[in-house]
Amino acid sequence: MASEQKPELFELNNGSMQVKITNYGATIVSLSVPDKDGNLADVVLGCDSLEPYLKGAVPFFGCIVGRVANRIKDGKFTLDGIEYQLPINKPPNSLHGGHEGFDKKIWEMVERKEGQIPSITFKYHSHDGEEGYPGDVTVTATYTLTSSTTMRLDMEALPENKPTPINLAQHTYWNLAGHGSGTILDHSIQIWASHITPVDQNTVPTGEIMPVKDTPFDFTTEKKIGSSIHEVGLGYDHNYVLGCGEEKEGLKHAARLKDPSSSRVLNLWTTAPGVQFYTANYVNGVSGKDGAVYGKHSGLCLETQGFPNAINEPKFPSIVVRPGEKYQHTMLFEFSVME
Repeated sequence: MASEQKPELFELNNGSMQVKITNYGATIVSLSVPDKDGNLADVVLGCDSLEPYLKGAVPFFGCIVGRVANRIKDGKFTLDGIEYQLPINKPPNSLHGGHEGFDKKIWEMVERKEGQIPSITFKYHSHDGEEGYPGDVTVTATYTLTSSTTMRLDMEALPENKPTPINLAQHTYWNLAGHGSGTILDHSIQIWASHITPVDQNTVPTGEIMPVKDTPFDFTTEKKIGSSIHEVGLGYDHNYVLGCGEEKEGLKHAARLKDPSSSRVLNLWTTAPGVQFYTANYVNGVSGKDGAVYGKHSGLCLETQGFPNAINEPKFPSIVVRPGEKYQHTMLFEFSVME
């Protein structure tokens, strides 16, 4: 029975990378990959025990957020003529699924594979009316180490009896120099997006699609994150419209992140139309692993997703999924070192 499930920690290890994941929020707690000298370091922000996650003391570290990631304006939407009101957990909006989104649920571990290509699958059943959303939905998330330093995440959701918005995102905070190494302002990034969805003062998209050319949001060529971050308020927290990168196996190249100190590189590929680039602007004095204290800009998120507030923006790609349809979202995290 679901009520008897407890939070547990699981490990995927293929001999060259090691990932620790808990069924609480299908959350990546640690992920260790080699640097240019072969030294392993943990490159995700997180905590040593499950307690801070359970207490809500961490700002969405490593988890899968849903039923709808990001912000829904005023916590309201209308679908098929019915108006729905969601919890306003980030006033004046609803954020990341509400007070108790998928990140705060215990998922069921339903399959585990060992060997050269280890994987683990988690499942969660979201009931009709949960956090204000319509219909029952069954969600699965499978993490797979597909090669020596590549991890794949496959997220699927099936609405059972009502149409509903669905938009899942993986909310890991990355720091390729190591999770406790300081800020990510020296990292450089390239994002394959020539447009963003600009936001109002409450971080909700205005509905426009704005070219990044000649703005501090332009990462169409590789650029140091810190070079123009001072021009964008607290930092980056914006949805980039993907589509100008190459594709492989049905996945779009979303971003390439590089750390000069360790020479680690992360290439991110996705099926999603957008990616939220977030530079941990609100992280302040969070106690992390190994005695680390995480401050502002101590990590960055690359949350591939449907566009924020898409349910209220007819011009944005639809996030509505109807019974008989399947929501699918794949991400590929390819780690390497600079030549």
